[in-house]
Amino acid sequence: MSSAPAPLQLSGLKKSFTVPDGGRRTIIDVPGFALGSGEHLALRGESGSGKTTFLNLIAGILAPDAGSILVGGSDMAALGEHRRDLLRASAIGYIFQTFNLLQGYSCLENVMLGMTFGARADRARALELLDRVGLSDRLRHRPRQLSSGQQQRVAVARALAKRPKLVLADEPTGNLDRRNSREALELIRETCLESGAALLVVSHDPEVLGAFQNVRDFAELNVCLKEAAP
Repeated sequence: MSSAPAPLQLSGLKKSFTVPDGGRRTIIDVPGFALGSGEHLALRGESGSGKTTFLNLIAGILAPDAGSILVGGSDMAALGEHRRDLLRASAIGYIFQTFNLLQGYSCLENVMLGMTFGARADRARALELLDRVGLSDRLRHRPRQLSSGQQQRVAVARALAKRPKLVLADEPTGNLDRRNSREALELIRETCLESGAALLVVSHDPEVLGAFQNVRDFAELNVCLKEAAP
């Protein structure tokens, strides 16, 4: 019997951007990387090291210059924009550093909208997660009526709502105080354990990194950072 494909497997991943002088600067050069089912990994890296670009490539928000990005066996890098959107919506939960909430919708609607691509929106599931992040009394509030910490908790609930097999988190507690940071991180990890999801967190926060047994330096993966090191 063949085993299910890994939630994430990267090979020869490269991304560069144009710099002001007209040249090209390589930001990502990752020869290989994989994350197994149920595996939880934190990547340590300073601001500006390319961590967010790395996650955006995995999620299909950015297209790589070269390489493959296998998400559950499907190559995100080989798909057109529409099919990338569908794969991301069905297989990936992404907790953005900048929240990316829809300002015209309530907390409950933001979470439910996160479940509508490729799956049925589950109101009970959305209510359960918003209760677990302490926002059951803010269901009808819109993002502008919430603090930044409350918006971050809505973003966590939205990413976890559809029980994805791969969860990406970009500085997921950066806008939370210490107590809410611990609670949000516990929710992310508990929910991933419940569903057997793989979890990839990128952070420079020692408290976040200290919550993981498996921690790697982003510079270990990214050749450009190795080459730039003194």
